[in-house]
Amino acid sequence: MQDYKDILAEILINEETLQTRIKELAEEINRDYQGKDLLLICILRGGIVFLVDLMRHITVPHQLDFMAVSSYGEGVRQSGGSVRLSLDLKTDIRGKDVLLVEDIVDSGNTIAYVLEFLRTRQPHSLKVCTLLDKEERRETSVPIDYRGFSIPNKFVFGFGLDLDEYYRNLPFIGVVDLKKYEPPALR
Repeated sequence: MQDYKDILAEILINEETLQTRIKELAEEINRDYQGKDLLLICILRGGIVFLVDLMRHITVPHQLDFMAVSSYGEGVRQSGGSVRLSLDLKTDIRGKDVLLVEDIVDSGNTIAYVLEFLRTRQPHSLKVCTLLDKEERRETSVPIDYRGFSIPNKFVFGFGLDLDEYYRNLPFIGVVDLKKYEPPALR
């Protein structure tokens, strides 16, 4: 695997900006969920870094659970196509106020699938919190209740988002230099 510095075109969102916005999102969530039965559901694996930092600032009592879904399209790392649930919840969400925590909403297909799936389990409320929103790539309309950042249609990595399963640990959101990056399938 290449050193990320060799394929980093730019830092789109630096660590300080990320942390400031995450704290602001948590303050909104604290205000909106005061006195409610909050359940945070994280979409693995990309959402975990965002979730952990967000939870540190959420002061209302809450529970936590995880889901994993996979999207398969017509090429490497496509967000369109079919969606498959690979890890289901352990918690009964009936009657709970559910906040879905996601790293990025791109086409909207995956999050639409998850929302439809979860609605069948009759939560009291169901909302979406995403760190990144690529609105210009949207194929399926989905409600975004808490949005960290709207970003342009660029290939991003870091802060939970992987590049070939690496670099989720970076404290910033970087943009891949597509002239220097070679996907594993082409190596």
